[in-house]
Amino acid sequence: MNTLRTYLNSMSPPEQEAFAARCGTTIGYLRKALSVGQLLGETLALAIERESAGAVPLASLRPDFDAALAASGYVRTEHHEAA
Repeated sequence: MNTLRTYLNSMSPPEQEAFAARCGTTIGYLRKALSVGQLLGETLALAIERESAGAVPLASLRPDFDAALAASGYVRTEHHEAA
């Protein structure tokens, strides 16, 4: 989760809001999750990886889910640049 915190802190507040919206959540939710060490859902964790263009990898948010995907043979496609 420290990777996500660092990534968010590198952005201005409007950029943080836009990033969170692209991920399907709010910056308030992300900040609260960071402060209490909340486990993020799989869909949100994947969206964060996608929208950060891999700067915040799934393994840093949900190592359990990342390992399960790898064990199943699931291969994620190349990261695209965040909009």
